[in-house]
Amino acid sequence: MSTVNELLDMSKIELTNLKSSEIFLVRDLFKGYEWNRISRSDRLLLGTLFLNYIKSNDISVVPIEKTLSGQQRYKIM
Repeated sequence: MSTVNELLDMSKIELTNLKSSEIFLVRDLFKGYEWNRISRSDRLLLGTLFLNYIKSNDISVVPIEKTLSGQQRYKIM
């Protein structure tokens, strides 16, 4: 199983496959079975690390509203 930092690196790489104006959740950056294999605590930590990453780096991703289930949505600018 990958560490949370490895998962964060994987999500950064996957960002390059998204198109401008595309809206996504962190879970969308992983295949369904991969996401389901990540423990809940690691998914929560990954979400926090991803949000901190986009806020502290000059990349074209911005956080937008949260879903009804509390998941942060993002948009590629």
